[in-house]
Amino acid sequence: MKITIQDNKGHTIISGNYADLATAILANKAILLDANLEGVDLSGANMCDANLVGTNLTGANLQNADLSRAYLINANLKKADLQFASLVGANLLGADLTGANLEGADLESANLSSAILGKAILTRADFRGADLSGADLSGVHGQSAGFRSSHLNGADLTESFLHSADLRGASLNNADLSNAMLCNAYLQGADMTDAELSGADLEDARQ
Repeated sequence: MKITIQDNKGHTIISGNYADLATAILANKAILLDANLEGVDLSGANMCDANLVGTNLTGANLQNADLSRAYLINANLKKADLQFASLVGANLLGADLTGANLEGADLESANLSSAILGKAILTRADFRGADLSGADLSGVHGQSAGFRSSHLNGADLTESFLHSADLRGASLNNADLSNAMLCNAYLQGADMTDAELSGADLEDARQ
């Protein structure tokens, strides 16, 4: 696969055929707009502030990658491996993370409004202050995930597994938590106005 990657000044950073970009340095607002990076290895890559709008990263290896403040609007991240990646302040508006692995990832203050995270692994991921309004989190596995002070208004959390998750101070107005597992979850100060809780398991939840 041949891809030319440029920075925001039009300078070529990488050009050629490659499958393994594990040590790539793509900082300085690199532009990968609508690029096809399906299945590539970007583990440990530095992509701070990168423009990845509409980019196809299906099945990509992004373990430990730094995507802080990256633009991932409408990006395809289905089944991507984002374990322990940094997505602090990243814009993932409308991104598709269906089945992605976000274990231990840092998404503090990220914009995930209207994003799709169905059946994603969110174990111990940090979403503090993130905007997940209208996001699809149905069937996620989010044991011990942190959603403190996050915005989950209108989010779909049906059948989600949020055992011991931290939802303190989170806004869950009109969220759908039908059949969600919230055992031992921390719900102090959470706003659950008009939230749907039918079938939800709140055993030993802290409220």
